[in-house]
Amino acid sequence: MTADLSSPPPNDSLPQPTVTTPAPTRTTGKADDGDPTAGMTLAEKVGQLFMVGAAVNDPPAATYRAVSTYHVGSVILVGRSTQGVTATRKTSDALQAARADGAPDLFVAVDQEGGNIQVLRGPGFSTMPAALEQGTWAVSRLRSQAETWGAQLHDAGVNLNLSPVMDVVPSPADNASNAPIGYWHRQFGYTPAVVVPHANAFGDGMRAAGVGDTVKHFPGLGRVTGNTDFTSGVTDTVTKPGDPYVETFAAGMKNHPTAVMTSTAIYANIDPKNPGAFSSKVVTGLLRDDMGWDGLVITDDVSAAKQVSAWTPAERAVKSIAAGNDIVLAGNPDQIPAMTAAVVAHAKTDPEFAQQVDASARRVLDAKASVLG
Repeated sequence: MTADLSSPPPNDSLPQPTVTTPAPTRTTGKADDGDPTAGMTLAEKVGQLFMVGAAVNDPPAATYRAVSTYHVGSVILVGRSTQGVTATRKTSDALQAARADGAPDLFVAVDQEGGNIQVLRGPGFSTMPAALEQGTWAVSRLRSQAETWGAQLHDAGVNLNLSPVMDVVPSPADNASNAPIGYWHRQFGYTPAVVVPHANAFGDGMRAAGVGDTVKHFPGLGRVTGNTDFTSGVTDTVTKPGDPYVETFAAGMKNHPTAVMTSTAIYANIDPKNPGAFSSKVVTGLLRDDMGWDGLVITDDVSAAKQVSAWTPAERAVKSIAAGNDIVLAGNPDQIPAMTAAVVAHAKTDPEFAQQVDASARRVLDAKASVLG
């Protein structure tokens, strides 16, 4: 379904590399030529291309090891917490402190949409209504509220929200069957005319508070019936380039979000053979080339989703980067060693792929500079 790894379920070939621990290295930072990856080892650059799950109330040792040993550059807080801002800040700070000396700051991400998809609650966090209710508000009110919610995240040490949802569910009658979005009222409305201004207002408020935003789930999950987290073979038979629901994302991208998240559903009219996040036709062809998006692209979770279970973790990581994504979201920290090793190994044997790694690492670091300063 989404990177919403913490959502309760609705009532609804590449070689496997040998996993080795990379030697500790230092990141020297931006060089005089302006390349933020200058001085970084291949393993360090590859680490920036991953976002690892961190159980919000007690991140496991594997998460800290992913950051300290495998140079992973982003974490996502998963689960449910009612501990409030102060406790969450302690967790965020501890994760940041796990970085190797001189390593770039982490993106600390969360799914904080509202309604059922609100990971962080408790003292200091407002209770957020579902997006479908937010979509009934005046745009100015939503932007103001989103800035307040973003300030709460910022105080908690969170600097990237994997939201807003830009998916369009065609009608209220489709909510029950649309497991990933409509069932949970995660959409802002039932038409692009409602979704676009409200999603953009949400993103504007987040960025005004110093928190990055992520429009998702490209090219759309509003017309599928299965949930990719819990079902394989989830296929959209309707979406195609240029249709109004895809153009909703184009309008969102004109608002300069921090990132775009790609879906793992299969889009039969674009690439019937691959999940969207694994498809160069979807990510490079449609999103980057046709629609002109040159910013950060993050996959939906590819570590635990049933939709991608036919591939090994190593294959999922390489396919994600090869398709044109910049960050591979892996909620399961135990998969990080195999995933990072696979990307490093493939970059050493494929010069074109190595160039993609370099370009993606630069985009990640540029996005961090934009959000974090």
